Amino acid sequence: MLLNAFEMANTECRLCGLKSPAAQLLTSQELEALEFNCAQINFKKGEIVFREGTFATNITYLKSGLVKIHMKGPARDKILRIMKSPSYLGLPTTFGEKVNHYSATALTDTQICFISLDTLRDFIFKNGGFAYENILELCRNELKDYQRYTNMSQKLLPGRLADILLCMSHELFNSNKFELPINYNELSDFISTSRESVSRLLGEFCKEGIISINKKELTILKEDILEKISLKG
Repeated sequence: MLLNAFEMANTECRLCGLKSPAAQLLTSQELEALEFNCAQINFKKGEIVFREGTFATNITYLKSGLVKIHMKGPARDKILRIMKSPSYLGLPTTFGEKVNHYSATALTDTQICFISLDTLRDFIFKNGGFAYENILELCRNELKDYQRYTNMSQKLLPGRLADILLCMSHELFNSNKFELPINYNELSDFISTSRESVSRLLGEFCKEGIISINKKELTILKEDILEKISLKG
């Protein structure tokens, strides 16, 4: 995506209240430079933010909303992570090989800022605090991925499903009541099982009074039991 002068003039990074922890460490001069090298674009739910296999020309910053990160597999797409704003998307790909190795799709209406790669690279070289915060974020995400992959390989299906529901409650929504951001097919893909198994197990959780589901709204009624299921696997 090419950024033109008209788009770049529409951003006001200095006044933005949705800065990342790293961007909060930028100087006023750096924020001014960011304004002239950044374009905000709104995406509707279901729209692709960037696609696997395409050339990565900009840094992608998730300003608001939820996005799923997914990669093509031998049979179907695999959801790797659900990202919550504020966060950067695709840093390993953009700085690594210049080609997107996975796709990002909006799960809700989102605001995305596309930032010039050269501008962000300049911040990293010159602003140690900014660079350190981005390294911390990459490390946190990597450790979370390691933990999730370990759980997926060693826990049974009830534990894997309980893990995902608790993660959505604690990390994505900070509430025991939330709208499922992905459908049953995507949920089954996320925890490496079939749609029928997910539907059956959610039905059992409902029958036992652990959760309730009204259309897409899920409520965790007995979090302590869900945590025990997660721990026992």
